[in-house]
Amino acid sequence: MLIPHDTRIALETVVDLVNTAPEAGADDGLADVPALYAFAERNRISGVGTLGDKDLRAVREVRSRFAAIFAATDAPTAAELVNGLVAAAGTTPQLTNHDGYDWHVHYFAPDASVSDHLAADCGMALAFIVVAGEQERLRRCEAPDCRDAFVDLSRNRSRRYCSSRTCGNRLHVAAYRARRREAAG
Repeated sequence: MLIPHDTRIALETVVDLVNTAPEAGADDGLADVPALYAFAERNRISGVGTLGDKDLRAVREVRSRFAAIFAATDAPTAAELVNGLVAAAGTTPQLTNHDGYDWHVHYFAPDASVSDHLAADCGMALAFIVVAGEQERLRRCEAPDCRDAFVDLSRNRSRRYCSSRTCGNRLHVAAYRARRREAAG
């Protein structure tokens, strides 16, 4: 699946945003405005400006709408959720080149709030996944103690864990040790 650079960045951003949600007793990764600034900086979100509690509440709402898209069990449901998200953001597609990036499309107005920026750009990235018939690539980690979101961009859609270095490796080592104990016992 060929994904343009700006769409890949938007997909990485939406995954990071969804993974800030408090899950199973974990802390909220967007607990306060400084955490929102850190998220924006980590994801190189341009034109953020001054952020406040209103922005934090709006981004948390967008985050929950993205989580619902990851939880959608079929393409029509995902499409309906994406359409609502993108429409509410008031998309305004325009070509831009900034911060060392070549020409790419922004789907938000230049003065858009950070929540509309995320809803429009990341929503369109998810729209491209649904349009390509690849909605099943929007997944949650299969490790029993992890529910992080990820986009499976493997060639054969076989990725099961958010990270093969952490969750995948930990489960493979545990399975190996269990086989060794069984063989020894």
